[in-house]
Amino acid sequence: MKSILSLLLFCLVSTSSLALAKTPGEVDVGGTLRDMNMQGLSGPSRKLSEFRGKPLIINVWASWCGPCRQEMGSLERLSRSKLGKQLTMIGISTDDYPDAAKGFLRKSKTTFSHFIDSRLQLENMLGADRLPLTLLVDSQGKVLDKYYGAQEWDSPEALRAIAKTLHLQP
Repeated sequence: MKSILSLLLFCLVSTSSLALAKTPGEVDVGGTLRDMNMQGLSGPSRKLSEFRGKPLIINVWASWCGPCRQEMGSLERLSRSKLGKQLTMIGISTDDYPDAAKGFLRKSKTTFSHFIDSRLQLENMLGADRLPLTLLVDSQGKVLDKYYGAQEWDSPEALRAIAKTLHLQP
């Protein structure tokens, strides 16, 4: 009995320390994103630094991720809202296969720019050890907040939180 409890305690401690582990090169809240080339998925390739000068929302997703598919409609509605017009929104797919990601984008009819991260560089820098992940970034590239899991991004509560964090008019 004692050995079973010891084994359970060991497993619990091991998994909790893994949950707190950071991805390689992760930029924490308060840190500034490094410049990086991004491979275009729904448009041309661009550098991350090209999005400086305006608040930015980055959504990290995958076509196989149910919660990612669930929240994409609310992200699209946010991008078209009064608040969304005050910021830039981009999506980063972590799919291994661009065709799967492009197929999902066609079905979801999103209009904001999407990129694909087949080398895991962006995924690691952003801290996407689980999906979906959404980052709120100021106009200088500083990460102000990270949200893991699907959200209803066009809800009144989310709109107020985004406006407050990014210092925008709701």
